[in-house]
Amino acid sequence: MPSRRAILAGLAAATALPRAGWADAGAPSHVTAALDKSGAFALYGLRPDGALAFRVPLPARGHAAAVHPTAPEAVAFARRPGTFALVLDCQSGAVLGELTSPPGRHFYGHGAFSRDGTRLYTTENIVDTGEGRISIWSRSEGYRRIGDFPSGGIGPHEVIRIPGTTRLAIANGGIRTHPATGRDKLNLDTMRPNLTIAAEDGTHLDTAGVPDAMHQNSLRHITARADGLVACAFQWQGDAFDSPTLLALYRAGQGLDFIPFDDAVTRQMVGYAGSVALSSDGTGLAVTSPRGGLVVSVDIATRASTIARRPDICGVAPGSDAIIATDGLGQVHRLSDRLQPLASHPLAFDNHLVAI
Repeated sequence: MPSRRAILAGLAAATALPRAGWADAGAPSHVTAALDKSGAFALYGLRPDGALAFRVPLPARGHAAAVHPTAPEAVAFARRPGTFALVLDCQSGAVLGELTSPPGRHFYGHGAFSRDGTRLYTTENIVDTGEGRISIWSRSEGYRRIGDFPSGGIGPHEVIRIPGTTRLAIANGGIRTHPATGRDKLNLDTMRPNLTIAAEDGTHLDTAGVPDAMHQNSLRHITARADGLVACAFQWQGDAFDSPTLLALYRAGQGLDFIPFDDAVTRQMVGYAGSVALSSDGTGLAVTSPRGGLVVSVDIATRASTIARRPDICGVAPGSDAIIATDGLGQVHRLSDRLQPLASHPLAFDNHLVAI
């Protein structure tokens, strides 16, 4: 693994050359982790037509990635409770460095860059207390960890930057875990999920919790519009047959507005929403349930919904004219009023698709 001095030297040298962009990495529109038939894990770039743009090997199963806003660089996170993340040059395939969570902490599989791309934010758990933290890493200093701040709850799973702003949205899932017990959930009776909005300096701007009757509805994944609307996807920790709705919208100062589905749809989601994405025009969204083998499309204004079915469908992200979806069978889909196959690969795509 390159030393921090080598990373800094590489970054300094890069400033003297024409700056590489995502076009130099094969012009991908999205990145995602996947497993190939040999059992090897890698981070892949997908072009708008679903073709593969690049492949960078990973040492173990990946979860999600944070993509730099301009440079062809991604930080790939291990599946929780992981303690490492790899900084990848998606143009050359080189591993530029490795982030290691501080002693007594672990990552949750997600991160986000600041608006100017100089800092990376990662979700972390303090093992001894269960407190959620957001760590800050300086890219110009070889991804040196330069500070942290409270996430606003327990189990901060995903952090995103609200597009076009310097505000962060943090999905505090409410679930306490401990590496000694793997993915076991230790506080289901007392969990309190929430969405926290913070400035890039860590100042908390707003918090929206779930109703008491839904306190076991764990907020896991989020997506946002530039006007600050955040779509929230949940994973129910109670009896799957008693699952409430798994989708809510947040607007500043208005809390969480849960969008009900027909009971039959909610039951078919089996208490599990895997990913959520807003359309590029911000008028619609999609939420997936890989356990139920379906994706629900929602018109935000009318709240009308439609269902498309596909085994193990999970990853969703905005495309240029429609939401793009991936599944565990290697298919890339365009989602409008139905799923339209774009491409098929001998891969098992993991849970998340990240738009560049």
